[in-house]
Amino acid sequence: MFSELFITRMRIDIADKDKNEHPYNLPVVRNNAGVSFDSPVTFIIGENGSGKSTLIEALAIAYGFNAEGGSMNYNFSTRSTHSDLSESIHLSRGIKRPREGYFFRGESFYNTKSYMEEIALSYGDKPMHDYSHGESFLVLIRERFNGNGIYIFDEPEAALSPQSQLILLTRMLRLVNNHSQFIIATHSPILLAFPNAVIYQINEEGVLDKVKYEETEYYTLYKYFINNHQGFIDKIVNEKRQV
Repeated sequence: MFSELFITRMRIDIADKDKNEHPYNLPVVRNNAGVSFDSPVTFIIGENGSGKSTLIEALAIAYGFNAEGGSMNYNFSTRSTHSDLSESIHLSRGIKRPREGYFFRGESFYNTKSYMEEIALSYGDKPMHDYSHGESFLVLIRERFNGNGIYIFDEPEAALSPQSQLILLTRMLRLVNNHSQFIIATHSPILLAFPNAVIYQINEEGVLDKVKYEETEYYTLYKYFINNHQGFIDKIVNEKRQV
């Protein structure tokens, strides 16, 4: 198992920033001095609007990735919407340098594929846009990711069915065993089950709490829904009738 990580810590310094402006007004930015990466796989989870994607994006840019995704060699911009939070991110890096890296953003992967076609880069047996959203991502991780790399993902499950998420888990395990590191923002209880992963959950105060898989909100909610789906739906229907 890989013991030397490419990123060991992320420190946030916003002392000179206006705490009333986005993204510095986000609790997860304002209330966190930083976070340590103690495992080859680290997850950051939280509700919509909690700032996990903003944090992941800033980390990726600070490391050297293009804001819309791709490898560190990608240089394109469809629309500049990212914040300057990356300028306040300070990364502690491991001794070794990765041979490869990739920043995947579910919401901008279409733009990344368009750029790949512009530079005549593709994987598989046809252009990336000829695959479905999920198929193209699976082709990418199967043929582009070779190991000894740093991979930063923002909600990869947006592209994947549950079965495809299991395929991603399998591929991640092989890559971790081949000296790779993953930092992932996700809502997926399937991906969160990766063995020995560290999970940080953003609480209401914006603090990153280290939690066990069974303590995550996603695990408890999905488990409750699956085991009590009819009662859950009945409750929603009854509440709607009373409004």
